Amino acid sequence: MKLSANLLLRQTQSLVMTPQLMQSIQLLQMTHFELNQFIALEVEKNPLLEFPSNDGETGGERGEAEDGEYAHQPEDAGSDDGYDNRSEALSSDWYDNGGSASTSRLNDELDANYTNVFPDDGAPQRLDAPELVSQWKSMPGSGEGADYDLDDFVAGQVSLRDHLAQQIPFVLPDMADRLIAQNFVDQLDDCGYLQADIVEAGERLGTSLAQAERVLATLQSLDPPGVFARSLAECLAIQLRQKDRYDPAMQALVENLELLARRDFATLKRLCGVDEEDLLDMLGEIRQLNPKPGSGFEAGVSEAITPDVVVRSASDGGWLVELNPDTLPRVLVNQSYFSRVTKTKDAEVQAFLSDCLQSANWLTRSLDQRANTIMKVASEIVRQQDAFLLHGVDYLRPLNLKTVAEAIKMHESTVSRVTSNKYMLTPRGLFELKYFFTVSISAVAGGDSHSAEAVRHKIRALILQESPEAVLSDDDIVDMLKKGGVDLARRTVAKYREAMNIASSVQRRREKRALAKVVGF
Repeated sequence: MKLSANLLLRQTQSLVMTPQLMQSIQLLQMTHFELNQFIALEVEKNPLLEFPSNDGETGGERGEAEDGEYAHQPEDAGSDDGYDNRSEALSSDWYDNGGSASTSRLNDELDANYTNVFPDDGAPQRLDAPELVSQWKSMPGSGEGADYDLDDFVAGQVSLRDHLAQQIPFVLPDMADRLIAQNFVDQLDDCGYLQADIVEAGERLGTSLAQAERVLATLQSLDPPGVFARSLAECLAIQLRQKDRYDPAMQALVENLELLARRDFATLKRLCGVDEEDLLDMLGEIRQLNPKPGSGFEAGVSEAITPDVVVRSASDGGWLVELNPDTLPRVLVNQSYFSRVTKTKDAEVQAFLSDCLQSANWLTRSLDQRANTIMKVASEIVRQQDAFLLHGVDYLRPLNLKTVAEAIKMHESTVSRVTSNKYMLTPRGLFELKYFFTVSISAVAGGDSHSAEAVRHKIRALILQESPEAVLSDDDIVDMLKKGGVDLARRTVAKYREAMNIASSVQRRREKRALAKVVGF
């Protein structure tokens, strides 16, 4: 076969992911916090991007004008005969830029209350009790225009480590013991359990095992009761010892908590050597203990979720869907600055500013497109789940990404990115957008399908309504769901029940009977 070179002209279609398109996709799935960080970085890199000011004025231009205006004042004033005297007065010992510090010095040297003569020059007065300002007008700091911050009157949260650090000096006077105790405090988790090996800690600190155990035993006597325990059984045992209730029967019960979790009361009665009445009393005491002694203290900073979409009832009986203005990013393109700087004849500067302008315009268009896409998806979700908003979770309809994507004429991947880490505030509460997408469960006799979340809610409601004498098995739940029009297999009911952390019918029967006897006694 003879080979030869030819020139061909061919047209093909292909999907190309440009860098701008990839960043637009990333913007779509960013959370509010991540989006603000991204915009802050872009504003820092791009001189044409800026955040809008609250008053709508460009502070930079006004600041330059003010600086220029005041920059010529010393020269003009220097021609005045009294300027030198005024300079001497300002540089004298009587002048001080400290404001309130100068006021205090004048009060001491003149033996007079300077703030009575010139109240505007004095230090601002703080309110003694801001909640009583409307009743006591004579209170210091209650004048007109006096502002106060309520955070100044809020008691600070005490952490578990701070609470323990206040007690350790009273029980461990030796500095070596305090060093070991501090090492144990640093290895506490949020629940107050010690996540450390005593042998390893002793070797690392260069101390003996006996000393480490002695320090740990002392620390276990601190408040809150049960702190520094290494297991749930040890935590309960510490609290029972402090109550003087750790007898041999209670010790056997604490050492066999797995039997208590299985509701095997017959074996527990045999191991503890008590009758049924005493066992119920012991179980009542166990329930009064705190399995997480450190949970009552501040563990860390909790971040509040800011909804991206707000849904409210409209006057015409429908729903008003709008974007949360607090989550909408605000960024502007400074066209006036671009027009002034591009007058330069430097080609390199013009090319750089042209790239910056293109990038800034792309960012503003991408943010606008992101807001419109979120609005379209949220509006369609509200239209599909109108019954849920009116009547509750029992009326949650089965919904998938394809249904919403076809309704708003977008791709499923786009809807998936929009619903990730986005939240909607409704009259029913705050929900993630993915909450409204649930699996469809077929109905009996070809009726309307049911949402998996609504079915789980029905299972939970049925179990909560059962009595100790008539505990529902999984088969009973299947029969009751069929009567309600839900066709569900027994293994699916068991899977939903275990996902909701609900015990089996045998365990629930033992627990409900035990609780009924405790209430009866």
